[in-house]
Amino acid sequence: MPNLSRRTLLPLLAAAPAWAAAGPAHAATATTQATAAQTASWETPRTLGHKDAKIVVEEWFSLTCTHCAHFAATTFPQVRSKLIETGKVRWVFRDFPLDRVALAAAQVARALPPDRYTAFVLTLFSTQDRWAFGAGKKYPQKLWEVAALAGMDRATYDAAFNDTALRTWILAQQKHAETKWKIDATPSFVIDGRMVAGEMPYDSFVKQLPGLG
Repeated sequence: MPNLSRRTLLPLLAAAPAWAAAGPAHAATATTQATAAQTASWETPRTLGHKDAKIVVEEWFSLTCTHCAHFAATTFPQVRSKLIETGKVRWVFRDFPLDRVALAAAQVARALPPDRYTAFVLTLFSTQDRWAFGAGKKYPQKLWEVAALAGMDRATYDAAFNDTALRTWILAQQKHAETKWKIDATPSFVIDGRMVAGEMPYDSFVKQLPGLG
């Protein structure tokens, strides 16, 4: 798959409000609607690392992006062990869904407890072929199967999947990032106020970090 560019992203961004207007991919019952408290908790930041780390990295990613998945599999393990766990970097996960499937996956991921979020996102990246590609209209069921393995109950899954307020919030965050940081590819990284685009190996990534490269 070629790198996603601004030219390919803009039609997707323009269509984003239609995703919300189209409604959920499967119906929710009254007992599976998200509460205001649930939505509020799902909108809180998902981070790794010490809160006082001198360097803050925001990763803007799409869960159906193969380049994001490759970064997660090849570069992120070193970033985590050498930079995050040593207190040098605080990592902030930011949703930038490039399609409806990625948007639904982002909603579901946020419904897990924060301490299980990272592992679930990494699992979604490593199993893209199972739930994102080739599933067609069955992707809600395939995504549910992965969520169930992570310990999510069906009511929480349905509530998150069908949460229109959460969906609107994610899309608003995405639009803000596209406007403020001129993000036109995933993954993209905002490092202490500077945007760096593209998947890269660890040696190249660490050079982007002030005082470490």
